[in-house]
Amino acid sequence: MTAGEPSATAFVPGHITGFFSAHTATTCSQAGSRGAGITLTDGVEVTVTPGSGLRLNGEGIEMLPVADVCNRLGVDAAVDANTSLPLGAGFGVSGALALGTALAANAVFDCGKTENELITLAHCAEVEAGTGLGDVVAQARGGLPIRIDPGSPSHGRLDGLPARPQIEYVTFGEMSTEAVLSGDTDQLTVAGESALSRVLEWPTIDRFMTASRKFAADAELLTDEVADAIDAVDEDGGDAAMAMLGNTVFATGDGLSAAGYDPQQCRTDAGGARLLDG
Repeated sequence: MTAGEPSATAFVPGHITGFFSAHTATTCSQAGSRGAGITLTDGVEVTVTPGSGLRLNGEGIEMLPVADVCNRLGVDAAVDANTSLPLGAGFGVSGALALGTALAANAVFDCGKTENELITLAHCAEVEAGTGLGDVVAQARGGLPIRIDPGSPSHGRLDGLPARPQIEYVTFGEMSTEAVLSGDTDQLTVAGESALSRVLEWPTIDRFMTASRKFAADAELLTDEVADAIDAVDEDGGDAAMAMLGNTVFATGDGLSAAGYDPQQCRTDAGGARLLDG
């Protein structure tokens, strides 16, 4: 970045999905997922300046949703992002990059888009790339979002759990979102619909965690490492589940620490995606 060059920075919270169902539609703005998750104070900071290319934690990478957002806005943007969250591990980093780019590029290039228009741009970029179905709308909202209807803000309906717990997480490796979403999602969707019904029936964090654990098993997505960690937390009286879609376990409170793990710790994000001052 050179002196006097216009720039803007956005923060987008990480997002852990506990369970979801996949829903196709005739347009990308109507497609998406239903489900519930937790947004995190551990997130992604995205800075945009005029130029080109994407750098994540100082390393040049290619990510189709980010390029698509810039193309949809009609801008040539250099995107520099930083995060402590790993890619491909169930934290919505791709969605955060797309949404952060949309928010910051709109400010830098004076694109004149509303918040919902920018969320829709990022949501469509994710859906069409096959890298996510519901992260963007959840990250825009913050808190513990419940995606009652799929799609962008003009179509999807959101609610949330009125809780802001401490979160701990441990990642054992990556899981390909594209591979799961491009395959047969019928079993996954049946499990996700059941989980959502259970949470809407009794919308508490305890019910969310229980439904998330059952979903991972019913959808046959549970990995051995995550299963062992969930059992260890349960034996110690805690509450843990698997992050979708990643080989990651998360727990409320100090569940993983108490079970002998060395987790990352953060809080539930309260504000959702936003431009930062300065």
